[in-house]
Amino acid sequence: MVPTTKEAQRAELHKTIWRIANDLRGSVDGWDFKSYVLGMLFYRFISENLTAYINKGEHDAGDESFDYTRMPDSEAGLALQDIVAEKGFFILPSDLFSNVRERAAWDENLNETLERAFKNIEASAIGTESEDDFKGLFDDLDVNSNKLGSTVAKRNQKLVKLLDAIGDLPLGRWEDNSIDLFGDAYEYLMQMYAANAGKSGGEYYTPQEVSELLARITVVGKKQVNKVYDPAVGSGSLLLKFNKVLDRGNVRQGFYGQEINLTTYNLARINMLLHNVNYSDFNLAHGDTLIDPQHWDDEPFEAIVSNPPYSIKWEGDANPLLINDERFAPAGVLAPKSKADLAFTMHMLSWLAVNGTAAIVEFPGVLYRGGAEKKIRQYLIDNNYVDAVIQLPPDLFFGTTIATCILVLKKSKKTSDVLFIDASAEFKRIGNKNKLLDEHRGRILEAFTTRDPEDYFTALVSNEDIAANDYNIAVSSYVEAEDTREEIDITELNSEIAGIVARQAELRTAIDEIVADLEGTRS
Repeated sequence: MVPTTKEAQRAELHKTIWRIANDLRGSVDGWDFKSYVLGMLFYRFISENLTAYINKGEHDAGDESFDYTRMPDSEAGLALQDIVAEKGFFILPSDLFSNVRERAAWDENLNETLERAFKNIEASAIGTESEDDFKGLFDDLDVNSNKLGSTVAKRNQKLVKLLDAIGDLPLGRWEDNSIDLFGDAYEYLMQMYAANAGKSGGEYYTPQEVSELLARITVVGKKQVNKVYDPAVGSGSLLLKFNKVLDRGNVRQGFYGQEINLTTYNLARINMLLHNVNYSDFNLAHGDTLIDPQHWDDEPFEAIVSNPPYSIKWEGDANPLLINDERFAPAGVLAPKSKADLAFTMHMLSWLAVNGTAAIVEFPGVLYRGGAEKKIRQYLIDNNYVDAVIQLPPDLFFGTTIATCILVLKKSKKTSDVLFIDASAEFKRIGNKNKLLDEHRGRILEAFTTRDPEDYFTALVSNEDIAANDYNIAVSSYVEAEDTREEIDITELNSEIAGIVARQAELRTAIDEIVADLEGTRS
């Protein structure tokens, strides 16, 4: 039976993708094998994307029978410069996914064919504005890796199966897609790999429902923003939520981010392109954001969202230059060397636009620990930068069960107070994880927008009261937990106990009489 609705089609597609991923990987670790599945999905995507673009141009010009996949390489190459200027890359017809797949089963040098195709795609951008966006994109799709097989023949067998499996995915014609099938398939794979990879996977992926909540928090009351930024961009899923939250095209000047892990940086760029974000509309950098930030010329940003790594080590005061860095200097102290959380926070505050909002997932300890972290919180509160603190439920994220929080920062607050929201009960258990459903996100956003106090859920606390409480900004310090224990009437309970005791006495007397009668009978 063929699924009839978009959601049913999507669910069916997801099942197919995951079955393929599991069937193909064999002895390759799932988290490692994702590079092959995602990379090959990307290869198919850009091949079909480019083919549809070129075909449309020719069809619109009157040549209805034109098919780029059948064009000779020698003729196609003449249009290389114009196409790269528009799309950021170029693929010769012989290097297109469909044509390589068509020949794959009979190609004894399939590994070399694929390697050459990948190098040609990356080389097409060299010397152009898109060079940095395409450089090294296929590095993790190593067609000569022993992980695929011990011999060239075995590796090629696996590659044929991979090409066929990805090629058979029911993604329809590129130009006919009514939903973002390629991007959706990619996001699903990232989520499933992260969920199945444990701690190592969770570092790179923020669950979609959390990503959406963060994005919506930063754009309350807005229909457009200038630029969005994530200093620990991971797979890019957080940034891409703005295309859903604001509708495509309403991030006027593009998506910015930085990632320290090279493999994940490659995944983020692929993710952008798979979601049909043009190379000119994103600027992702590779490197250490805290020590070597790459977007000085692009800040400030109107919307900042991030789920930075929890309590990682950094140079801190071991680097004498950092205390004078304009991002960290205002607080007068650096985040501890063993806990970089608030270093990321200060970096984001520094690069936040005057009319902007930052929503940051924080490890709970930063809200109440003493020492340097308390001094940084004091700076944030005394300067009225903290807009809200939202306690999230436990076990939302891949790789950790801890209950994290969202810290919301603004530079142009109208009031000198902080909204505390206890959303720790706003979830539904699905599978082995807790999920923020639409109704949960809706309740949190409503509370964030109205800022109305609500017993057991929200509290509005003045900066002065927070200062008096030692600059502790843990939600539990201000929102009273509801006592769900059953109320007991002590008088009635005592009466019941007295009745039970009297009844026990009667039973004992009756038992004693029975025992006495029995002893008398025996004697």
